[in-house]
Amino acid sequence: MAEEVLIVGSGPAGLTAAIYAARADLSPLMIEGFERGGQLMLTTDVENYPGFPDGIMGPELMEQFRKQAERFGTRIISSNVTNVDFSERPFKVWVDDDVFEAETVIISTGASARWLGIPGEEKLRGFGVSACATCDGFFFRDRNIAVVGGGDSAMEEAIFLTKFASKVTIIHRRDEFRASKIMARRAIDHPKIDVLWDSVPEEILGEDGVTGVRVRNVKTDEESVLDVEGVFIAIGHTPNTSVFADHIELDAAGYIVTAPGSTATSVPGVFAGGDVVDSVYRQAITAAGMGCQAAIDAERWLDAQLS
Repeated sequence: MAEEVLIVGSGPAGLTAAIYAARADLSPLMIEGFERGGQLMLTTDVENYPGFPDGIMGPELMEQFRKQAERFGTRIISSNVTNVDFSERPFKVWVDDDVFEAETVIISTGASARWLGIPGEEKLRGFGVSACATCDGFFFRDRNIAVVGGGDSAMEEAIFLTKFASKVTIIHRRDEFRASKIMARRAIDHPKIDVLWDSVPEEILGEDGVTGVRVRNVKTDEESVLDVEGVFIAIGHTPNTSVFADHIELDAAGYIVTAPGSTATSVPGVFAGGDVVDSVYRQAITAAGMGCQAAIDAERWLDAQLS
């Protein structure tokens, strides 16, 4: 018998969708993926999620989401989806050789920050290395920090971080930014921002926290150490949509396209929420809100099929 609601992905959007669907007596099945909990599992302190005035660790927050979803009857499979067929209902979702059928599907697979892949980056992720200024900027008050990137996102991150940091150095591999002229000018003219042109980070230094970045000039090959206590990587995000690419409408950047004011996708009965849709805000609270919307949209769509 087909599931009424099948949820793919287990970040704030997926788990909130599961809570709402379970409370609507839809007995959702969640295929959470091997990276359960999404990007918050890589975050140490979360201080901007409402209801936690003293802050909470990212993994602990996601564990509370998960317990709440399970309390209301969500069933969870810890595997990755390997294929889908949305051509007819019930929809088919594969996990290796196992196939699951569902009347509705909610996609909440999120997006992954692009990383540099240099020594020290992974070890210090969450301990001075971040891909989200909005999430972590507060922890760098009165410190020297670096931002890596040259697009609008990097400019926005750098400008935002000047609210907290004593100095922000943008490291960029070219001699001009890819960002729009107005954003580039705002960053260059900001009194707290310096730019290290024609440079790439080779290694992030430190043991229990960031102490500096070893930087190489791409024109001279000269290396130097930039003394900073934080490094923000702002080279973009990749939505986790590869398995859905031939089955649903995506935009040019690979994000799922939804109808205005809705979480409905190009396939009736398939809904999407969180960072897999949202390339703008990318916050746990906005993802959770979209998960709620997706569950309500799925419930109403199911009711409409029966009436």
